[in-house]
Amino acid sequence: MSFLDKAKDLLNQHDDKVDQGLDKVGEAAKGRFAGHEGHIDNIVDQAQQRTGAGDTTQAPPPAPAEGAPADEQQHETPPPAPPQQ
Repeated sequence: MSFLDKAKDLLNQHDDKVDQGLDKVGEAAKGRFAGHEGHIDNIVDQAQQRTGAGDTTQAPPPAPAEGAPADEQQHETPPPAPPQQ
């Protein structure tokens, strides 16, 4: 197992700590490079998505309400095709 493989395994095992570290680095960068907050946020978000199970610092998406239609049912169905002659 190479050094990079071991590093990747450690990053995946401790994804929550990696995400917290990326947040801290992003905040420090915002202090140093004022006016580029949006760019820094985008870079931090991309880095968090590429490590482990994604961004562990974000709240999970809300669960659908009871009785709400499934995603497939929320989209309009296309109109039926005209009859073939």
